[in-house]
Amino acid sequence: MITSAALAHSITWKSSKQSYLTALLLADRDLVDDCLRAYAYFRWVDDAIDVFLQSANDRTAFIARQEGLIENLYRGERFMDLCPEEEMLADLVVHDRGSDSDLKSFIRNFMAVIEFDSFRMGHLVSSDELATYTSHLAAAVMDGLQYFIGNGHPYPQTSERVMAVTGAHITHMLRDMLEDIPTGIINIPLEAISECGISMGDLESEQFRQWVRGQIEKARQAFKAGQGYISSLSVLRCKLAGVWYLARFDCILNAIEQDGYRLRLEYPERHCLAAWMEMLRLGVKVTGEHLIGRVRQVMVDFPRRLPVPPAARIRTYPSSK
Repeated sequence: MITSAALAHSITWKSSKQSYLTALLLADRDLVDDCLRAYAYFRWVDDAIDVFLQSANDRTAFIARQEGLIENLYRGERFMDLCPEEEMLADLVVHDRGSDSDLKSFIRNFMAVIEFDSFRMGHLVSSDELATYTSHLAAAVMDGLQYFIGNGHPYPQTSERVMAVTGAHITHMLRDMLEDIPTGIINIPLEAISECGISMGDLESEQFRQWVRGQIEKARQAFKAGQGYISSLSVLRCKLAGVWYLARFDCILNAIEQDGYRLRLEYPERHCLAAWMEMLRLGVKVTGEHLIGRVRQVMVDFPRRLPVPPAARIRTYPSSK
């Protein structure tokens, strides 16, 4: 029988070469298999909801089972009737390194994202609902990165921490817009449809393209704030993961702008040789800047660590009267 680690490697490699290589190269050595289990489990859950489960009742039952498993596994219960994909979840939870860890937050936030996607099919959603959706995803991604890369490091918990992922999710929703709409997933808030006069039957209209333009500006602002946070990180591997994550989405924003804010079904730019070469360039650039910054910090700190020579010490003498 295939192990959960082997299954996780197989699913991730087939689904996303970049995610596979990121885990292999950047995750803590003893957390690589768990990093792949986390990706592969939610890839399976997402595919089950989007592809294999056709009825709302089936999706509801499936999500209820997965949420129940998560809660019971964290209580220490073990199950004999798990499918191979659920075994990945079970092993992931067993290996969790803390009672209130980033891994637990990652799992729960990602499940909230999956649940929202399932139950909103065929329904318009509000701006607040989409904002909550994005916040769950942003928290999940950053919690996952900082659990699997540099586990235990005291990463800064600022408001900019999730901004890069927020911008990436805005971009992701634009990228998949034309593919998602026929399935009943509409990532345009109902307020925008009403206020901007957007017709879902005419996504070439000026009104829709202006709304897309506004979303791109919003994503770029989030990227700018998130880039500042990523640049401040002292763990190079996490910094590289963040930069490569952003690079996947920046090329999509560029493509949409070049298309006059018209959306397409496919964006092959993110998989082409030029995209991989750009990621290599970014990796070299970020690594070089990180090492230079470390050397400068050592040079600043070095004089403070030198012992004070005896001649330089201030001597005090008792006063004579």
